[in-house]
Amino acid sequence: MNPSSTPPPPARYALGELDKEARMGGQGEETTAREVRVIDLSDFDARKAEIAEQLWSASVDIGFFQVSGHGIAQADVDAAFARAEQLFALPREVKAQWPLARNAGWEHKAQIRPSTQTPDQKESYQVTRPRMIGLWPTEDQLPRFKAQTLAFERQCWEVGMRLLSCFAHKLGFDDDFFTRAHDPDVPAYQSTLRMLHYFAMDPALRDELGLWRAGAHTDFDCLTLLFQRAGQGGLQVLPGKEMASRQWTSVAPIEGVITCNIGDMLTRWSDDQLPSNFHRVRNPLPHEYQGARYSLAFFCQANEDAVIEGPGKKYPPITGAEYLKQRISANFSNRY
Repeated sequence: MNPSSTPPPPARYALGELDKEARMGGQGEETTAREVRVIDLSDFDARKAEIAEQLWSASVDIGFFQVSGHGIAQADVDAAFARAEQLFALPREVKAQWPLARNAGWEHKAQIRPSTQTPDQKESYQVTRPRMIGLWPTEDQLPRFKAQTLAFERQCWEVGMRLLSCFAHKLGFDDDFFTRAHDPDVPAYQSTLRMLHYFAMDPALRDELGLWRAGAHTDFDCLTLLFQRAGQGGLQVLPGKEMASRQWTSVAPIEGVITCNIGDMLTRWSDDQLPSNFHRVRNPLPHEYQGARYSLAFFCQANEDAVIEGPGKKYPPITGAEYLKQRISANFSNRY
């Protein structure tokens, strides 16, 4: 039979986004042909129309871009990374007191991607403001950790809302549409700051190709802001519209920029005008740094009561709560 005429495998998930992700395992190839654009956000209010056009163009193209001039000082980013290292250095039995539930708390090798069916080689700590009761380190364990982490989370939210206001404008919504849908001052808020620690490579597992630091996936949210550390690479992107090519492009860390990608929520909210992209974190090659990798991700996830429905109503409406429930359940064995 001609491969092009082979019918797709039967759906495994209720959401089409998840079924698509389940078909994205494997090594694929690497290409340098794609450009990951860096967009300057400085003088934002005066340049908003220009910036909106640049963001839209980059997002329609590959769903992935980087921003400079975003207003978060490098010292604040460095301090956030230092806090993450301090948290992950705590004894495992201490971190186990804050178990992951509903996108808040600590997990260790708990995320199993539909694309790989093997655990990501990492641990993470997730901060979702209304769900953090009993999940913070004490002042004795990590002095000022809570206050400083929440301050950084707010900085990320502000950048995210500026970016989303540009997409709201382009979609024909009012500029504050997504800001209202991500209101941080209500119990329904579910945007998340995630600290990630990918483990140093174990030489004994070098040849086990199934062990990814993070398997291929698209994000659950509207928009992701990712902070990387220089010298700790591995992030690769494959635009969703090019998924058949299986050609991945590496995105090297650059100090002072935030790497951003469109998530599945915004793809649905835009009636597929803005594609979410596949990305993964590969294991380092033999000649590359083999130590631990840290990253910080902020996920702009619409509030639980927000109704996700595009301007053209291509998809039936779904609440932010139900959407995340389906996505998290598929990744974390129903830890929602």
